[in-house]
Amino acid sequence: MAETVRSEIEIAAPQATVFAFLTDPDKIMRWLASKATVEPHPGGIYLVDVGGKNVARGEFTEVIPVHRLAYSFGWEGRENVPPGSTLIEIDLVEKEGGGTLVRLTHSGLPDEAERASHEKGWSHYMRRLAIAAAGGDPGPDTMA
Repeated sequence: MAETVRSEIEIAAPQATVFAFLTDPDKIMRWLASKATVEPHPGGIYLVDVGGKNVARGEFTEVIPVHRLAYSFGWEGRENVPPGSTLIEIDLVEKEGGGTLVRLTHSGLPDEAERASHEKGWSHYMRRLAIAAAGGDPGPDTMA
């Protein structure tokens, strides 16, 4: 049975800023990756090198600027979660006072071990996203 990770975080930044940190390669490299190639349109590539040792690859399936992203996702060289084998959906909800609620759902993970591993990773990287999108420096990536 496929497993799902759900994560939410409030970020002290407008939706457009948070959206840019999810779709602009230079901004992605500030909180998630050492290298990033993204083409945020349906059918566009999602290719992110996390820490120089884990490369995630997928394809955008839905892009609604400042509101929603969805893309297939998986890891190069990993049989359990190969490229494009899971789905990430990210909804950005405007909060009163100008902040953004980020709701992430990562579905299609093959088992409990992968769900737990990805939950730990998403928790770490969502905190880093919140810091970077709010204008801070998340510092060196201790997980990479």
